[in-house]
Amino acid sequence: MDEQHLAFLIFVAAATGSPGGATTLATASGMRYGLRRSLPYVAGVAAGMGTMAVASALGLAALLMAVPALELSVRVLGTAYLLFLAWRVATGGSPSDAGPASRPIGLWGAAGLVWYNPKAWAVTIGASSSFAHLAADPAGQAALIGGTFLVFAAGSMLLWCSTGHALGRLLRSERQWRLLNAVLGLLLAASVIPMWTG
Repeated sequence: MDEQHLAFLIFVAAATGSPGGATTLATASGMRYGLRRSLPYVAGVAAGMGTMAVASALGLAALLMAVPALELSVRVLGTAYLLFLAWRVATGGSPSDAGPASRPIGLWGAAGLVWYNPKAWAVTIGASSSFAHLAADPAGQAALIGGTFLVFAAGSMLLWCSTGHALGRLLRSERQWRLLNAVLGLLLAASVIPMWTG
């Protein structure tokens, strides 16, 4: 593997694994629902990142960022969705409080979380422009970048969900659950700030 491919892999690992909205939700989901029930969330984030990277490689993301009204709409919808999810996490309680209607974020909700995030668009645009030379043609570039983001996002979400699951097994009281849920909810709400300051 040459230096350029290694740099690309490090870039994608950092982009998909660093703390943010998706990783906070993965931790909260693993903590409350366990790893197995959180797999649709993992798949949704991975699919969202993979398809977004393909769209960026094919030039569609640049169109989104070039139309201010469209970019603002994505930012507003993403903010509203993340704040709603932050409220859900913060007021979630323990798994024993969960009724039959309680379920983790599914495939489409998780993919939407990614697609409504302008920072994720910027990251995939950055990857497409910085590492375009790693493939011989646009289709190859889309496949390489999309596939890499999909695999790394899935691995990252599995790791964060597993961490949440292990953390959830340590909690013994309702007070501990309420406190940790409140902290995760606040962290998720704070992840909105970079969407407006970048």
